[in-house]
Amino acid sequence: MGRVVLSIFTTVDGVVDDPQRFTFQFVSEDSMRTGLEQLRAADALLLGRVTYEGFAASWPDMTDEAGFADKMNSMPKYVVSTTLRRGEWNNTTVISENVAGTITKLKAQVDGDILIYGSVALVRWLLRHELVDELRLVTYPVVMGGGVRLFAESGATVLRLVDARAFDSGVVVLTYAPSRGDLLGWEQESETPAADG
Repeated sequence: MGRVVLSIFTTVDGVVDDPQRFTFQFVSEDSMRTGLEQLRAADALLLGRVTYEGFAASWPDMTDEAGFADKMNSMPKYVVSTTLRRGEWNNTTVISENVAGTITKLKAQVDGDILIYGSVALVRWLLRHELVDELRLVTYPVVMGGGVRLFAESGATVLRLVDARAFDSGVVVLTYAPSRGDLLGWEQESETPAADG
């Protein structure tokens, strides 16, 4: 049985958009090693359209000795979108309807992780529908003061700490599991993520 696992870069004050603004100066050997281990443990990627299109525009031309690019380009990719008709990136499947049912079926079909990078709108929707099994908040020692945050003000959820790991750079990976049934104040939403992100 697969797990839906979010991995997202965030600042101390919760900002997650445009991570290139706050991540590059903190790259370290241990963080790169952990990122590769995380990717190798995944059997598939699950992405919102905006993140997918950004990845699809850059990853196919990338190469590296560690194997990030080979894994990213070869693994199955699932993109949730109501506007994208087909994906150009290798091994892409577009999920445009019955999102919850399709993801539940996908979890039953794979053994490894179904990894989500970024995809804020999709992740919010998945949390509301209790489809995220683990959240890895890669937290950078930066305060941005403003920007898009992962957790919308319209709701909250109770999280259970699974692991905490500090890197030499000062970056900390906080790993949480949502406590099922403890969603607090989420607004009801449609079957398909409306923001297409």
